[in-house]
Amino acid sequence: MTPDTTTSPAPVTLHPLEQLTAEEVRSAREVLEAAQLISESTRFAYFGLAEPPKSAFYSTDSSEALLDRQARIMLWDAAASSSLDVLVSLTRGAVIEQRRLDPAVDGQLPVLLEEFEIIEEILAVDPQWIAALQSRGLRPEQVRVAPLSAGVFEYENEEGKRLLRGLGFRQDHPGDHAWAHPIDGLVAFVDVERRRVDRLIDDGPVAIPEVNGNYTEAAVHGELRTDLKPIEVSQPEGPSFTMDGNHLTWLGWDLRVGFDAREGVVLHQLHHTLDGRRRPLIHRASISEMVVPYGDPSPYRSWQNYFDSGEYLVGRDANSLKLGCDCLGEITYLSPVVADDFGNPRTIPNGICIHEEDAGVLWKHTDEWAQSNEVRRNRRLVISFFTTVGNYDYGFYWYLYLDGTIEFEAKATGIVFTAALPDRDYPYASEIAPGLGAPFHQHLFSARLDMMLDGTTNRVEELDLVRLPKSGDNPHGNAFTQKRTLLSTEKEAVRDADGTVGRVWHISNPTSLNHVGKPVGYTLYPENNPTLAMAPDSSIAARAAFATHHLWVTQHSDGELYAAGDFVNQHPGGAGLPSYIAGNRDIDGRDLVVWHSFGLTHFPRPEDWPIMPVDTTGFSLKPHGFFDTNPTLNIPSSARDHCATACGPEHGGH
Repeated sequence: MTPDTTTSPAPVTLHPLEQLTAEEVRSAREVLEAAQLISESTRFAYFGLAEPPKSAFYSTDSSEALLDRQARIMLWDAAASSSLDVLVSLTRGAVIEQRRLDPAVDGQLPVLLEEFEIIEEILAVDPQWIAALQSRGLRPEQVRVAPLSAGVFEYENEEGKRLLRGLGFRQDHPGDHAWAHPIDGLVAFVDVERRRVDRLIDDGPVAIPEVNGNYTEAAVHGELRTDLKPIEVSQPEGPSFTMDGNHLTWLGWDLRVGFDAREGVVLHQLHHTLDGRRRPLIHRASISEMVVPYGDPSPYRSWQNYFDSGEYLVGRDANSLKLGCDCLGEITYLSPVVADDFGNPRTIPNGICIHEEDAGVLWKHTDEWAQSNEVRRNRRLVISFFTTVGNYDYGFYWYLYLDGTIEFEAKATGIVFTAALPDRDYPYASEIAPGLGAPFHQHLFSARLDMMLDGTTNRVEELDLVRLPKSGDNPHGNAFTQKRTLLSTEKEAVRDADGTVGRVWHISNPTSLNHVGKPVGYTLYPENNPTLAMAPDSSIAARAAFATHHLWVTQHSDGELYAAGDFVNQHPGGAGLPSYIAGNRDIDGRDLVVWHSFGLTHFPRPEDWPIMPVDTTGFSLKPHGFFDTNPTLNIPSSARDHCATACGPEHGGH
């Protein structure tokens, strides 16, 4: 790994965590050209900001590391059958490192946008595919093919190849939602590098469902409602937050809003200030991976497992958001820059939405003894983006609250993946419309929380409710208590949620004490939904090991960013969290990263067709001893023109 060629870069004055600019993308491409690392057949599979090491931000002698803006770039060259992982200094205009991947060991680089079209082009001229369609009364131009990541299975002659698997859907006209017409009994295994079909499974024609999936047509949705009254969100004085570059400040909170082609929105350097004291909470928060494994064992779908972050890059596929549709109210938009397949900058207009919204009652009490009646309203800051990956759409929402709570919520919508269902009692799918099935599946996420509660000396304890039997000390059997278990090593910290004992995980700083002498901390509240449903010795369990447990805790290491590892596409497994914890490092009073797995297990309903209402999943981080008292006592009551009745004594309350 040696530097190659240096060019003359433009002066860089950006903060090291500022989002990438179009000029930086262009500059990096010029550096790679000068280093002779790209040709006409080279494609850019990933382009992202390579952040400085965490220690550089909190050390007095690290200015050089902070000043060097760097980008990580993954290059695939079909003509040379080559995959490169490259580090470029944007500041110095130089290639710093480069590594050639071994696909059999490292896996493949992420799926390219170009490959969404390539798979249809390859199949359109393949004699086997054409014959299979003809047996069903179809021509290639009537069929859309989903470009589906291949995974790693026991199929012969696949090792080291760049593959996609294709399932077909009949499209009756250009505006037709083809998901309504799955072509079952047929799947193609496609070598996209050599542009050929390696294998075709064709078990003969299956009746294609004839339901109408065009949910915007009057024939499907019926007469539109006329009884919806407008809801207007008004902030006549503007929002309560300010932006300086990507630095966001809001009612005691401040952070930097980053964006990555793989992870989407990334929150950097979350701090909270109360009574003039600015305190660090999290150095970096992101959704490091998400996987959608399917539970249908048929030969056409048993391999369906999609890593929407590591294989398909949810950030790269982010939507441009629309006021009044995706976001409501007084909105600030950010327009992140990503690179296209050819290394050119592509701006996603209004890709990130930032706004405030009412969050109900913050606190309230009516006290007859004191003759007081007080209520305060809560609000939250929302930082979000939406992405489309094939048939599904996902909203990623980070929420910050007045009381110090941090939440993440994923919103899943779009169209469920479909299959023909000739057997109405098929045990691995739901019948969502006559003859139309939707296989059971999961949507599983991994949050990476690089903690920094009042510094880098943090620990994690597991808190469980303990039910106590009757005894001399508990004569009526009403007593219960809480057990605290310190997770002192990485392997001890591989844990599962347990709703029967209200299990939560308390992250604290033993060197920073609150006013009752206890370590300051935050508690992670899981949803207690199922972990990965597949067999422990399955391929997907090896590749998505992060999803087999709700909690992992690692000692911080700058290169450990992704729960399933750096290279997910066709990786054989064992990367990411299993490899990170192999050394079983000490995590008591250390610089820690908390990884939380959560998600949805989806048994589709008829109500999910033809488009799925939003389903949600997520988690909460709540202050637990971090503040000495309720941090929202200084929130004023609402003004009179926003209340039908008085909210506090200054408006006529007791």
